[in-house]
Amino acid sequence: MDYGFNEEQRILQQTVRQFAEEVIKPVCRDLDEKEIFDVGIAKQMMDLGLFGITVSPEYGGMGTDYTSYCLVVEELARVDAGAAATVAAGNSLGIGPIYYFGSEAQKRKYLPKLCTQNLWGFGLTEPEAGSDAGGSKSTGVLKDGTWILNGSKIFITNAASSLTLGSTIQCVTGKDAAGKKEVSCVLVDQGTPGYTQKEMHHKLCWRTSNTAELYLDDVSVPEENLLGKRGDGFKQMLQTLDSGRLAIAAMGVGGAQGAFECALQYANERKQFGQTIGKFQAIAFRIADMATEIEAARTLLYKACWLRDQKKPFQKEAAMAKLYASEVMKRVAHGAVQVYGGYGLMEEFPVAKFYRDQRLLEIGEGTSEVQRMVIARKLGL
Repeated sequence: MDYGFNEEQRILQQTVRQFAEEVIKPVCRDLDEKEIFDVGIAKQMMDLGLFGITVSPEYGGMGTDYTSYCLVVEELARVDAGAAATVAAGNSLGIGPIYYFGSEAQKRKYLPKLCTQNLWGFGLTEPEAGSDAGGSKSTGVLKDGTWILNGSKIFITNAASSLTLGSTIQCVTGKDAAGKKEVSCVLVDQGTPGYTQKEMHHKLCWRTSNTAELYLDDVSVPEENLLGKRGDGFKQMLQTLDSGRLAIAAMGVGGAQGAFECALQYANERKQFGQTIGKFQAIAFRIADMATEIEAARTLLYKACWLRDQKKPFQKEAAMAKLYASEVMKRVAHGAVQVYGGYGLMEEFPVAKFYRDQRLLEIGEGTSEVQRMVIARKLGL
């Protein structure tokens, strides 16, 4: 098994790193402080081809693999979690369901725009349905060739920006033969009457990404806006999250790398007791542990990517990578703040932002507890 990076992947990695350093890094702290989703930066990332990375060129994408995709997300997260989240959600949650489950007409209609100029949301989470996604209360009723949607969603990335074209809405469309909820996904365009989006602010983390609440009040969309087959919504959601976990793992690896680099640099500059603090074993061993855990998380991530690219089962490995990388970033960010001491508690220093941005990784796209459930079940427990 070889999941090493080829020349094209390394060039892509270097291109994104340079973009993150030169375009995002100088402004991300100010954008974070003001909770601004920067449309200009999003457009530049689209111009680089960072949306639709795994989509066939036939629909406007790059037609590359998940390894390349996660390299992109890792490099962005090394500088700013918000930019990384925009790309991760744009590809995994926005484009992914349409690309993998949509009709040919839906692909032709939406994908070229989503790969080059627009964003799309994935309306799954509700105020009373988080980890229990099957507890969704939003409804869809088919009447005379039209879906009538009612309900609400919360914490939906990329769903309320000026670039947003619409969102995929998971809703209950009836009951199956066994009397269980029939869950389906329906595509809803921005501007549809009765469909309202509200930006969410005062977030602890990922402040430079766009997060929304969605409200559906007798929203009418054509019957052909059904994504895939009726009743396949829950299965579509699970498959979408399986792949999405790879991107969250990449955010963990990239964020941990960014925090680690800050701590390493500071340890080589800060002097106490007549020498740089990196000379003290307590600091040196802490940083050595950081580096080791990051390498372990990176290996887990790209093994899972390799499995997916080889069309082999990868769900267990994706859950492992997401779980471990999320918790590695927690430990690394915590350690980086400790290395900085009191300065680490000040927002003007980058480790404070890494410390905040880590927190969502243990919650989004399945909590750490849910990942452990997935892994346990794959182990036959």
